Amino acid sequence: MTHTEDKHAHTDSPAIALLKEMGAQTTKHSGGTLLTHLLRVEALVAAWGGRPALQTAALCHAFYGTDGLPLVLLDLSERARLTEAIGKEAEELVYFYASCDRKATYPGLASPDDASVVFRDRFTGAEFTPSPQQRRDFAELTAANELDLAKVNASFRERNGDGLLELFTRWSPLLSEAARRDVTTVLG
Repeated sequence: MTHTEDKHAHTDSPAIALLKEMGAQTTKHSGGTLLTHLLRVEALVAAWGGRPALQTAALCHAFYGTDGLPLVLLDLSERARLTEAIGKEAEELVYFYASCDRKATYPGLASPDDASVVFRDRFTGAEFTPSPQQRRDFAELTAANELDLAKVNASFRERNGDGLLELFTRWSPLLSEAARRDVTTVLG
């Protein structure tokens, strides 16, 4: 398959079709539309060597909204619809990312004592200890999302850059080497 065919196949993917159906290509977002942002985040995770399910989660991370972006493309009652489009593992990553209560979770996410890490689900209020893989995936996706915003929006970078640099420095044990390099390049 040529690069052009591969790009075309991606454009026709069930994930892209669902994003378009939900209006992501017309929803304004930093650096263009929500869809262009999502495609950039997916490309960044891919460039960092993220596995396919994490790349797909990066593309779809905004479906259920986030603690930082209240826009919801798909109601939680329709999780099966997203699962059908992107697969179980990727949908679970999307839910995990969207469900994060940032204030409760961010401070201890990179604690070296796994048992002391508490993740709070903002939808249910449940608290649990995520697996090391969940923590790495979450950190990588968060870094990709925030770095994309910082790259395309100077005022966002000015307002949030120092805090993000501090956060991602704390999270460095969870981030890939490529992600750590981009953190330094974009924010350092």
